[in-house]
Amino acid sequence: MNASPADQRTLLEIADLDARITQADSARRTPPQAARVKELVAQRQSVSQELVTRLAARDDLQAELKRIESDVSVVEARRARDTEMLKTVSSPKDAAGLEHELASLAKRQDDLETSELAVMERLDEANAAVAEQEALAASTNEEGARLSAEAKKHVSDATTLHEQLTRDRAAVAARIAPQLLAQYDRIAARGPGAGLLRARTCGGCHMMLSGTDLQTVRAAAEDEVVTCPECGCILVRTDESGL
Repeated sequence: MNASPADQRTLLEIADLDARITQADSARRTPPQAARVKELVAQRQSVSQELVTRLAARDDLQAELKRIESDVSVVEARRARDTEMLKTVSSPKDAAGLEHELASLAKRQDDLETSELAVMERLDEANAAVAEQEALAASTNEEGARLSAEAKKHVSDATTLHEQLTRDRAAVAARIAPQLLAQYDRIAARGPGAGLLRARTCGGCHMMLSGTDLQTVRAAAEDEVVTCPECGCILVRTDESGL
C-alpha cells in the first residue's frame, strides 16, 4: 500500500505512545509495591498466630501465679490460726500436733513462694515475648499500610497517565490515513507496529538489514509502505536511514 511520508513518520509517534500506554497499563496493574504487600499479608498472618500463642502462654502463667498466690494466702491464714491456737492450748499432745502442722505449713509456704518466684520470672519473660511480638505486628501493619497507600497512589497516577496517553494517541491517529492506521494496528497486535530505519537498522527489532533487503527498500517509492523482513514492522525512512 501507499501512504504519504508524513503519515508514515507519524506512525513513530503512535508507536512511542503505544509503548508508553503499555508501560502505564502494566504500572497500574502491577504496582512495584504489590509483591512486598503480598509478603506482608502472609507475614501478618504468621505474626498474628505467634502473638496468639504467646498471649495464651502468658495467660496460663498469670493463672498459675494467681493460683499459687491463693494457696499462699490459705497457708498463711492456717499458720496464723494455728499460731493463735498454740497460745491457748493446754494439752501437750495438742500442742505437739499444732507445732507439727505449723512446721509442715512453713515448709509448704516456702515451697509455694519458691514456685511463685519461678513463675514470676517466667511471666516476665512471657511479657517481654508478647511485647516483642506486638512490636513486630505493629511494624508489619505500619509498613503494610504505608505501602498500600503508595500502591494506591501509584495506580491512580498510572491510570491518569494511561487515560491521557490514550487520548493523545487518538488525536495523533486521527491525523493519518485510516488504511495506514489499520495496517499498523494489525502489525502492532503481534509486535512493534513501526520502527525508524536508522543506519540501515530496524528500530523495531534492532536488526541490520542485509544487502538484498536494503536494495529492495532503496527501490521502493517514497510513499510506498515497506516492512522489515525480520520483524514485519513498518519501516519509516528518513535521512537517517542510510539508504
